[in-house]
Amino acid sequence: MNKTIKSILLIVGVALLGYGIYTLVVPETILSIGSLDVKAKDSNNNSYITIGLGLLALLIGLLGSRKS
Repeated sequence: MNKTIKSILLIVGVALLGYGIYTLVVPETILSIGSLDVKAKDSNNNSYITIGLGLLALLIGLLGSRKS
């Protein structure tokens, strides 16, 4: 595997993993107007998909060059 592609996959994998963990930990949006509090909560499906894609990119980047 080309060294440039390996580096790009590793960087993208770390970025996706970090973003997925961040969205998993901080999923709420809160709007406060006086005594009225409005909370919007997303499902965590997108976070799990992002974490999975990040792990996949990391694995391909790390294990892709071992076949040569």
